[in-house]
Amino acid sequence: MSEQKATRARRIRSARAAIRHGNVAPRKGGRTLLSWIGAGLAVVMVATVSIAGIAFWDISRSANAGVALANDQRIPDIGAIEGGVNFLLVGSDSREGTDPGVFDADPGSVLNDVNILLHISADHTNATVVSIPRDMVVHYADCPDGGGGWSGPINGTLNEGGLPCVVLTVEELTGLSIPFAAMIQFNGVIEMANAIGGVEVCVAEPIEDEYTQTFLDAGMHTLSGLQALQFLRTRHGVGDGSDLGRISNQQVFLSSLVRKLKSAQTLTNPVALFGLAKAAISNMTLSNSLNNIDTMMSIAMALKDIPLENVVFVQYPSSTGGTGIYAGKVQPNQAEADALFAALLADQPIALSGTTGNGSVVDPDAEAKAAAQAEAEAKAAAKAAKKATATPTPTATPGATATPTPTSAPVAVLPENVNGQTANDYTCSAGRTLDQQ
Repeated sequence: MSEQKATRARRIRSARAAIRHGNVAPRKGGRTLLSWIGAGLAVVMVATVSIAGIAFWDISRSANAGVALANDQRIPDIGAIEGGVNFLLVGSDSREGTDPGVFDADPGSVLNDVNILLHISADHTNATVVSIPRDMVVHYADCPDGGGGWSGPINGTLNEGGLPCVVLTVEELTGLSIPFAAMIQFNGVIEMANAIGGVEVCVAEPIEDEYTQTFLDAGMHTLSGLQALQFLRTRHGVGDGSDLGRISNQQVFLSSLVRKLKSAQTLTNPVALFGLAKAAISNMTLSNSLNNIDTMMSIAMALKDIPLENVVFVQYPSSTGGTGIYAGKVQPNQAEADALFAALLADQPIALSGTTGNGSVVDPDAEAKAAAQAEAEAKAAAKAAKKATATPTPTATPGATATPTPTSAPVAVLPENVNGQTANDYTCSAGRTLDQQ
């Protein structure tokens, strides 16, 4: 073995050891709680009602303080939320509460390195997930507590004015009103990945990234905890090493996550939803409009019947360029962005005509996996239908909304230079080794 290869092997072994050392174990209390719920369900109606009350109290007492947004809404009763939904998820790079032996030093300023906008159509037949590159130069909105009003990379808006400033900036950028928002930090991602039970991803070529300690061989991997966080953070280890490549790699994970939730009927399983809701409300900073279990359940119910092919992940239309102090930064492709958000404002479903992006490739086994997914969904649906027919029909919840009537809005086909994929597209990470960096 050459000295160069030996050095590379040592670097990988060292990083992998750090990953093993830093794994976060699932909370023991979660297992005990779920076991207790499972036993209680056998005690028929009285116990079920009691458990529901205890579960609601347990989630509510775990909630962090909410954040007031200009467009806060409250949903009074549990049922599929009425009309459309615009929700912004912000990922903070804060190291608060993390293991200093695993993560690098606190950077000082707190940046919003992940900005993901979810739009659910008013008829609940399609959903669009827009990832906004962290380095994209935008105009900062005037923040509620002062500041803003100039231009810079969007990931500075959280440090400038907190979550409300990020929301206002994205509203100004997209033209959409965003009444729901949440912020998650590193430990929150770890806990959410554990609550989901891990996500299976396909890696086409090895991923090697010393910066995030992500080392994955080619093949299938089920990622949970810290390993899931590192996969979502990696930039140097995928595509061309850019933030745009990272987004398409993240969409490999997100599309697989949606498929898992659909095939397991998670969004119709109260126990599974309880676990996810508890993890979310305990590990996220939520807008006041979202800081209650009713709203979470309402949004989940709006998502549960959307077909996989109608869940579209898209990268905000952009490219690397710029001049002066922003040379090399990501710039919006305005014409394509206008087409995307005009469609969302009109509640049109969108279709992609471009590629998945340079951080991912089409899975060579996509056809077989799609067939297996369809079979799993059919079995889960049949099981749910059988259970439903054996259970007395419950009295409708006061105020719950009926299923919206689907509209016939025309599909907006985006230009070829807009990257993304649907939840029904099977993709693999386009890995990048240390020798390629």
